[in-house]
Amino acid sequence: MGLTNNDIFKKLRVAHKLRDDDIIKICKLVDFKVSKSELGAFFRNESHPKYMECGDQILRNFLNGLIIHLRGPMPPKKEVTPKNKNTN
Repeated sequence: MGLTNNDIFKKLRVAHKLRDDDIIKICKLVDFKVSKSELGAFFRNESHPKYMECGDQILRNFLNGLIIHLRGPMPPKKEVTPKNKNTN
């Protein structure tokens, strides 16, 4: 068996020393809302009755927010105009 999304989420939380409030703020960076109770359900033991599997969308949005949190927002792209070549 490989790692589940919940395992990855837990490991990232520990590695970056994040609290529930930090995770909620990180998700807000990408306009994704998650509640403390949802986070608690993701971090519970699999045998707990209130355990909930972390879906791909939740983990993806958290990872995108974490990138912004760690690196800062992506700078706006400048429009590139093609150089005019001499055509005869």
